[in-house]
Amino acid sequence: MTNRRPVRRPARRRPKRAESPDVLRWVEAACADRKAVDAVVLDLRQLSDATDYFVVVSGTSDTHVRAIAEHVVEDLQERGVRAHHVEGLAGGRWVLLDFVDLVVHVFHPALREFYQLEGLWGDAPLRPARTGEEPR
Repeated sequence: MTNRRPVRRPARRRPKRAESPDVLRWVEAACADRKAVDAVVLDLRQLSDATDYFVVVSGTSDTHVRAIAEHVVEDLQERGVRAHHVEGLAGGRWVLLDFVDLVVHVFHPALREFYQLEGLWGDAPLRPARTGEEPR
């Protein structure tokens, strides 16, 4: 029997994730850049292990919803943060952008009223999203 050592494989490196508060500020600023309507932040840190925050915003049309969502994705990519999952972008009625620690919901107003996401998470602290200019 030989004394062979196991081959050590290099560990896979995960892409570095920005901290949730940084990503939250960047998302709020990107939504404000595209004039998102009725933007709110739900703090889910005490209620869910799945994510820390929901950002819920509305656009005024399908095109506006898509423009807001695309701008958020592009702006965060420039900062080195990639969306884990994007859903609904082609339709423009309800776009979900999953950044793991933060999920952005961009709604057409009719769908936002129908699904009432803020009401489903009624126990979560809710605040208006910041709309001021954020430094890059």
